[in-house]
Amino acid sequence: MPVPAVICSLIGWFCLYLAFCWMFSHRGPEWNCRLVTLTHGVVIVLLTAYVVFIDGPWPLTHAGTENTQLQTLSLAVCLGYFFFDMGWCVCNRTEGPVMLAHHAASIVGILLALLMGESGCETCGVIFGSEITNPLLQSRWFLRQVGLYDSLLGDAVDLLFIFLFATVRVGVGTAMFYCEITSPRTSLIMKLGGVVMYGLAWVFMVDIAKFGYKKSKAKYKRWREKHKLKETDAQRLSEHSDK
Repeated sequence: MPVPAVICSLIGWFCLYLAFCWMFSHRGPEWNCRLVTLTHGVVIVLLTAYVVFIDGPWPLTHAGTENTQLQTLSLAVCLGYFFFDMGWCVCNRTEGPVMLAHHAASIVGILLALLMGESGCETCGVIFGSEITNPLLQSRWFLRQVGLYDSLLGDAVDLLFIFLFATVRVGVGTAMFYCEITSPRTSLIMKLGGVVMYGLAWVFMVDIAKFGYKKSKAKYKRWREKHKLKETDAQRLSEHSDK
């Protein structure tokens, strides 16, 4: 268990939060915490992408194998962040039970992988799939804060978020879940953790599907209203010209 690395990670993310609070003192605490979350999302996606796709081994074929040094480092960096974010969310009461359960499950899963010294490759794969949509989620929140969400950029962010969540976190995640469950090397407790994380992914997917449906319906309704208004204006203009 790389305790010093986890502690250094926790201190590092907390210091980054303090730095953001100093630089953006006119903003609220959530703004600065989400900047930390955005930074972590970018850093951990790049790090785990290197671990999964370049350094190896491939998680779909080597689930349950012994952790490499780079896998251990990636897990320690991520665990330190989750400790920070979990503490911040609890203190500020900004998240609901589902998100807190996701954070708790992530902490337990990473802890188990570090304590047992195995299953690091699939854990890094899960982190990559889970965090790849995080920068988009934070970008959506920032766009709302600066009044740019109801625009083409906001629509593009939402569409890309839904696409990546459905294809990577649920689509590829299903293949990852199957490989972990069927792997003879993966311990029972890690398989149970995989069941929890996979179940939470589907809970989020249902919520995202509902959001996508409501947003599409609202946009279609606004389009119909604008179309009817244009038809009405054109009809009035035509009647006025006839007179």
